Amino acid sequence: MADVVKLSCNSQRFSYSLLTSLSSSLNSCPRPLPRYQGGQQKSAVSVSDFCSIGGGAPIAFRPRKQFGKFKVSATVTETEQPKWWERSAGPNMIDIHSTQEFLSALSEAGERLVIVEFYGTWCASCKALFPKLCRTAQEHPEILFLKVNFDENKPMCKSLNVKVLPYFHFYRGADGQLESFSCSLAKFQKIKDAIALHNTDRCSIGPPRGIGELNLEGPTSSKEKLAESSAT
Repeated sequence: MADVVKLSCNSQRFSYSLLTSLSSSLNSCPRPLPRYQGGQQKSAVSVSDFCSIGGGAPIAFRPRKQFGKFKVSATVTETEQPKWWERSAGPNMIDIHSTQEFLSALSEAGERLVIVEFYGTWCASCKALFPKLCRTAQEHPEILFLKVNFDENKPMCKSLNVKVLPYFHFYRGADGQLESFSCSLAKFQKIKDAIALHNTDRCSIGPPRGIGELNLEGPTSSKEKLAESSAT
């Protein structure tokens, strides 16, 4: 029995001495020197790179890889849409920017019925009526529609006695101005009735008439007026 106890004690002393020897050999192990790769120094493995859990064998700690962060920026190109008054129903709807353009358009229209809309970009009633006017222009390609911006053509609009918006003039060939009236979306039937009345097949004889104080044939010089008065 004594021999068994003696052998057990010797085994414990052997195990303790073996662990002590192993620990001292690990501590005395030289650290690896830094290595160079691609011109950059690679850090050597240090004691802090290891973690001991519950007195067991050391476990190597591997740092996580750092992945670069990429920002993805998407550029959204917005297509600028035309403003409501800049839209056109087709080739029979023309924007007028001056008195000369207005006179030229009427002169070149010949026997076509011409509907002139006087509008303001700030006018809510003009904006509400405009889509229906565009549909009417598409339904009547034989009619010429002229759009006159009031703010861009104030002298001409005042000479044509335009005092309320939206306002419409109807012209045709030698007959000149047929009628004029104000109209809103609720009273759009007035435009349809005027089209049915004036858009009929006919032939006019003679040059186009003047439009109020605007003369389609151009201004007459004072000498010509004097010659005409002396002849009479």
